[in-house]
Amino acid sequence: MKLALDIMQGMGVSAATGVRPFLPTLLVGALAADDLGVNFSGTDFAFLESGWFLLVIVVALVITTLFRTRLETPAGDAALSGIGLGLGALLFAGTLADHYSTWWPGIIGGLICAFIAQQGTRSLFTRTRARLDAEAAGALFLYAEAAALLIAGLAVLIPPVSIIVVLFFIWLRVGGTRREGEKYAGLRILR
Repeated sequence: MKLALDIMQGMGVSAATGVRPFLPTLLVGALAADDLGVNFSGTDFAFLESGWFLLVIVVALVITTLFRTRLETPAGDAALSGIGLGLGALLFAGTLADHYSTWWPGIIGGLICAFIAQQGTRSLFTRTRARLDAEAAGALFLYAEAAALLIAGLAVLIPPVSIIVVLFFIWLRVGGTRREGEKYAGLRILR
């Protein structure tokens, strides 16, 4: 039972980093430093709760927030996506390493869950951004940060919620793909 809960917790925290990488990592690291629901001490992933690592995450968060408009390019999105995948893999593996000597499946699971969350989030925000004016679309990143923080917190406190979160991101991605195919269906009648 404990393994299932650890897997669910890893799924949720890695999915949260797929939405936005830094706030979920900061939250999970701070909770781990106080041994609240997660603990990386005594594992190869103890650095995830160390002060220097959390400071690096805070600096990265501040930089990406200040230069957000300059980072909203394909290269900036790719960089944040890569960071999210990496942090998700580390957090999932660290979650498993807390109770088990075999942590490497967490790397794979973290990459998969973060990728699923990225795809679902990208699909949702692309469709939403197209419907909003520039000012409202500029605030979407705040919603993403809040959602990522909420997902990470719930994953640590109530791990089974992570299954619902991952399924939701899959649904968002599949629904977005289906809508893209239907987008011009009505225009064919006009010919």
